[in-house]
Amino acid sequence: MIYPIVMYGDPVLRQRGKDIEQGTDIKQLIADMMETMHAANGIGLAAPQIGKGIRLFVVDGSSLEEEPGMENFKKAFINPQILEETGTPWDFEEGCLSIPNIREKISRKEKLKIRYYDEDWNLHEDTFDGMQARIIQHEYDHIEGKMFVDYLTPLKKRLLKSKLADISKGKVDTEYRIIAPVKR
Repeated sequence: MIYPIVMYGDPVLRQRGKDIEQGTDIKQLIADMMETMHAANGIGLAAPQIGKGIRLFVVDGSSLEEEPGMENFKKAFINPQILEETGTPWDFEEGCLSIPNIREKISRKEKLKIRYYDEDWNLHEDTFDGMQARIIQHEYDHIEGKMFVDYLTPLKKRLLKSKLADISKGKVDTEYRIIAPVKR
């Protein structure tokens, strides 16, 4: 099932997601999130972006084949916890399915260590770097109630204010279904 994507301005995007009770069967939700993400041409999707305030996100970087190691980077992260972020911060232009048609350079550390459960409730503690780390950091921010525009300077935020207001009203062109908070 393909969910509509929740747009900027919806309160669910600003709330810290709740932990999912261990053992809960969420395989169908994960499959639906993957389908939703692919239908919107995304490489990551967090549960708050489909209106669910829980600690879950999915990633699939296989479309970034020019990036080394991305061809098999497809997984779900349940109740993740970033344990550490290290390395030199690097800038990269990020976008977000909940903030369509806006891309900005964001600085993030190059490496992270994360603990999470997979869809079979196996516990993992893994280290990721480069583009994999960036995608995880972006999606992790969503389950913490944070968005990439929060990293922008006050001037950049002011320059984007009217575009963000339009997005929150649903006045935006996308290739995918959306839910605008003002229209709810």
